[in-house]
Amino acid sequence: MTDAQALVKTLDFQLDTQSDNESLLYDATLEARSVYNETIRLAKQGVDWDAIPDRVADDANLVKNTTQRVVAKALGAMENYYEYDDFGKPSHTKDGAYPLRANYEEGYNLSLTDDGDVAFRISAKPYKHVTGVLKGSDANLDILQTALESDEWKIGTAEALFHNDNAELHVNVTNTEQTVRDKQDSRTVVGVDVNEDNVALTVLSEDGIEDSLVIDFPEIKFERHRYFTIRKRVQNAGKDSIHDTLEGREERFVRDRLHKVSRHIVAWSQQFEKPCIVFEDLKEMRDSIDYGTRMNRRLHHLPFRALQFYTSYKASFEGIPTAWINPEYTSQRCPMCGHTERANRNKKRFKCRDCGHQDHSDRGASVNIAVKDVKKLDWNVPALNSLPVVRKVSTERRSLS
Repeated sequence: MTDAQALVKTLDFQLDTQSDNESLLYDATLEARSVYNETIRLAKQGVDWDAIPDRVADDANLVKNTTQRVVAKALGAMENYYEYDDFGKPSHTKDGAYPLRANYEEGYNLSLTDDGDVAFRISAKPYKHVTGVLKGSDANLDILQTALESDEWKIGTAEALFHNDNAELHVNVTNTEQTVRDKQDSRTVVGVDVNEDNVALTVLSEDGIEDSLVIDFPEIKFERHRYFTIRKRVQNAGKDSIHDTLEGREERFVRDRLHKVSRHIVAWSQQFEKPCIVFEDLKEMRDSIDYGTRMNRRLHHLPFRALQFYTSYKASFEGIPTAWINPEYTSQRCPMCGHTERANRNKKRFKCRDCGHQDHSDRGASVNIAVKDVKKLDWNVPALNSLPVVRKVSTERRSLS
């Protein structure tokens, strides 16, 4: 039995502009920044969010649909700000380019040329267009060309932006027919424990533990702290433009590392029979975090959910289902005897106060995550008399590239 669901993928392309007006696109991204800033300003003033789109659109020199998409993204940023306990309040004073969001066949259009290229037409300003062809990886071009010709695919919202002064287009495509295997048909469960500097994986079947792996990524924690320190310095010096540049570099660095880790998780899981990848539902955990200002900043801004999302959609494209379990006590429970106590765990070292079992604490948590999902699947939980030796890899190794 299979569980059909829509699968979404973002495809990145460079814009080979052939209409001698690339500056028009850049001007439009500056206007998009103005729209974003005005939306945030009005939201902070307490203006009814339902009234903001029309109010901003009246003054914006953009296609109305594009203005609405930028407004929606700005309000989404405000919504995240409130959802995550007032961390990362959006600014309405930034300058520079901002991604130009557009709906397919309204703010932008794509078509196949006789030469097999994908041509684009972006409505940068009302009645003013930028045209050319897309350049990118063979894999992304192949997916987009298929989407343009197949009823199984739907082309959605895109963003035109500038990265290192190069114009790009990021296109969302959805496969409406591709299926993901029903998790009830799984033969193995991959428990995934996401942490500040690593992700621990354990594969459990009805026969017992198949394998375990810990993927270290200490550079994410290090780089985020480094960028935070630098941004505070330049912010105190009043150099806001440098602050925004550093913020963008940090986001790109973290996103690149998370994509590498998520690809490795999926590839590693594929070697096991009919896997289901299982995560902790971390939203409630993050909402309850309150360990002081400095620790709150670190934990609230760690990309736990981003890594889960990247892994989940990559797994979906391989037909692998994903599931979420309640995270309660997964880090404190002994996988051998079941004794649960906070004192069992001391940083990366786990030692059960009852049976004396010792383990890498994050690997132990991944075992408990897998066990919880096995119980949800109504399998017989196997006796865990012994665990395999923990193997580690690093995101800096070639195998993750």
